[in-house]
Amino acid sequence: MQLANTNWNYPTTIWFGNGRINEISQACQKLGINNPLFVTDEGLVKLDIVEKTINILKKNSLNFTVYSDVQGNPTEKNVVDGVAHYLKNKHDGVIAFGGGSAIDAAKTIAFMSGQTRSLWDFEDVGDNWSYADPAGIAPVIAIPTTAGTGSEVGRASVILDEKLHTKKIIFHPKMLPAIVISDPELTLGLPPHITAWTGVDAMVHAIEAYCAPGYHPMADGIAIEAIRIIAKYLPMAVKDGKNLEARGQMLVAASMGATAFQKGLGSVHSVAHQLGAIYNKQHGLLNAIILPYALKQNKVAIEDRMVHLSKVLGLEKEGTDAIIGYIIGLRKELNIPHTLEDIDINTDNSKEIGEMAYKDPSTPSNAKPVNAKDLEQLFRAAVTGDLNGL
Repeated sequence: MQLANTNWNYPTTIWFGNGRINEISQACQKLGINNPLFVTDEGLVKLDIVEKTINILKKNSLNFTVYSDVQGNPTEKNVVDGVAHYLKNKHDGVIAFGGGSAIDAAKTIAFMSGQTRSLWDFEDVGDNWSYADPAGIAPVIAIPTTAGTGSEVGRASVILDEKLHTKKIIFHPKMLPAIVISDPELTLGLPPHITAWTGVDAMVHAIEAYCAPGYHPMADGIAIEAIRIIAKYLPMAVKDGKNLEARGQMLVAASMGATAFQKGLGSVHSVAHQLGAIYNKQHGLLNAIILPYALKQNKVAIEDRMVHLSKVLGLEKEGTDAIIGYIIGLRKELNIPHTLEDIDINTDNSKEIGEMAYKDPSTPSNAKPVNAKDLEQLFRAAVTGDLNGL
């Protein structure tokens, strides 16, 4: 089925459809951007989709420069250098092009381009965001090339503090991109393993949002539908990377997962953030491995919701154990490892990781209250594959 090109506004303006990348200059014009900084990552900048997009900008006589010194886990230095590049070339907006890393870095560069305080002054703690000068935040056009993080519809970025070896969240309401160009054709070149990792990442966002405590039926509804879409279309996208319907559905589901998690995330992210900082592993892969162990640990708090989710997914059995079995089966189908040990992470730093994870902003919204010892136990289980000990 051919998905129709369409525009919608939730939570920001989204231009969705095949070939919409050709409208990038119109997006700049709409936002009054005459000299954008094009931000992508160090791997993506070498690929044809970047060259194609740059050629579109050139064809429309837009002034721009490219900044691609962004790592897989973007760092403070990546942001600081990007801001210096932005100011040196007198840019007036940012085009964020890539996966979650590139878009997070780009949003943070746009945010910091007009601030006088240092980056960590805006860590998502208390009311730190209120210290920012809203007039100093440059407009962003976000163009996702993976279907995972949903950073294109988020008001925050995750940046690595290399000195403390931890990831920190930078937040401000105006970090939300002004226009998203969601073009399934840009994801056609994703290899199967990246498609799988980022796709399960989107599912984790939706599941953790759905399980987060509190009353937010709009987020719950979006999360449930995102999970349903991912369950149907992710295996298709991994099996046949040229399936544009599956690619399009996954892009939408990724944005939905990120929209839903304004309700909150949980212990999967609490632990994964630390492992990404310490071991420099891909975020979606970490989330995918940790997920069933976190579901098991949270079982007492999520059973009713998992019964409903089982029905949505059409499983023969119902409840948390049924969902865990489904996730493990999905991971096998997608060739995702079962344990952290399978990706060379051991238990040597268990206590430290538990303590760091407890301080993560995702921890307070976990499905049930957890302490550092609980998170250490979760990490150990994900390393060893011991679901029964949770």
